[in-house]
Amino acid sequence: MHRRHMLKLGAAAAAVLAAPVVCAQPLTRLRFTLDYRVTGQTAPFLVALAKGYYKEEGLDVTIDAGSGSVASITRVVTGAYDIGLGDINSLIEYHGAATGTPALRAVYQYYNRAPFAIIGRKDRGITDFKSLQGKRIAAAAVESTKRAWPMVARKTGLSDDALEWVTTDFSLRDNVIVRGDVDGATYFHDSAVTLFQRMKPETLSVLSFADAGVNLYGNAVLASTKLINDNPKALAAFLRASNRGLQDALANPVAAMAIVKQRDPLIDEKVQLESWLITAKYLAAPDTRTHGMGDVRKDLVAEQITMVSDTFGLKTRPTVDSLYDLRFLPPLADRMAKA
Repeated sequence: MHRRHMLKLGAAAAAVLAAPVVCAQPLTRLRFTLDYRVTGQTAPFLVALAKGYYKEEGLDVTIDAGSGSVASITRVVTGAYDIGLGDINSLIEYHGAATGTPALRAVYQYYNRAPFAIIGRKDRGITDFKSLQGKRIAAAAVESTKRAWPMVARKTGLSDDALEWVTTDFSLRDNVIVRGDVDGATYFHDSAVTLFQRMKPETLSVLSFADAGVNLYGNAVLASTKLINDNPKALAAFLRASNRGLQDALANPVAAMAIVKQRDPLIDEKVQLESWLITAKYLAAPDTRTHGMGDVRKDLVAEQITMVSDTFGLKTRPTVDSLYDLRFLPPLADRMAKA
């Protein structure tokens, strides 16, 4: 009996050793660059990473801070990153200048409206766009809000050079306004909360570009053409996971900011929460109630292409379909804002 039992065990062990070893599928690595540093504005991507949504989709995603929404395009074009969060106006310029097939396209519209704004001191006479004539306005050397200014100038009857631009690092804008070195500065509206912490909001004028009649789509998720062609499943998986992160951030902003703080312990959760609450209004803008987050209205994109092409004298005017590839969006029901 004992010998017979041992023979059975030996046969079972041999069968296990002979069977092929089934290993878990390796994760697909994707490199994603934010438009700027880690803030509440891009919390959904950090939420998706922290909660394991990318891993559930078979992805190993690396998320790095950026150096501006224009620079994100360069990072993807050069192949340093597979995906980036970048400015649609700059993408239009890139497509207009590209020879051959462009190296990247927009695959998910993050900011349904660009949060571009110039924020100025009322005690310096800034009350509306007309009052900006001759004022000193701080801006980074290369940034999307400054580059969109000529479109606002034309809408408001000002010349492109109506302002005196003062080149300032992103991180120093608050300081130069508070000290009075400049009269105002360019901002993403939702990134100005740090300024509002230092100066009473009622002492400042927030001049939103949208208020000037310039309705622009803002930063979008941009994917390399190589990724689109070589691994469309991975791209679709990235967007599904990111969209889940966005829904979570909308539903529970406080929890989302806690995750952002895990990534950067130096941030102030309360400040970032204020920032996110402004961001959410631009992400889940009224248009999204019909077509969902991530999608666009082609008529508005066409208008934006015309404005950018006319403003910057593009030799080639890209089409809406060449600019966007929205085949990889999650289903509409998943993209309707639930909070």
